[in-house]
Amino acid sequence: MAAYEFTVSVRTQYLEKQSDPEHGSFVFAYSITIRNTGQVAAQLISRHWIIKDANDKVEEVKGLGVVGHQPLLQPGQQFEYTSGTSLKTPHGTMSGSYFCVAEDGTRFDAPIAEFVLSLPRTLH
Repeated sequence: MAAYEFTVSVRTQYLEKQSDPEHGSFVFAYSITIRNTGQVAAQLISRHWIIKDANDKVEEVKGLGVVGHQPLLQPGQQFEYTSGTSLKTPHGTMSGSYFCVAEDGTRFDAPIAEFVLSLPRTLH
């Protein structure tokens, strides 16, 4: 087990009622679970997202915390939140990282593996 490690899992959902496909607006929610799988307490300080649509348009989003929080997680603890994004295409991807600082001052990044945003039943 690494001393400094957050593990990130993601669930996505297409929000049909908030989307307007005729005008190129496809809205997705993503629910994130961040678990401190390391051996040292650490705080999530900031986020960095790379959002790509099916036309390879890339948007980068950087900011402090997540949904107004900068959670401090003890080993084994987790933090969950839901947020969303809008694409101009019915398919896209997101990936990124969280910048974290352990209680001993060590800085580390927690990677967020690429995940797919897609309308239900449209990818094979």
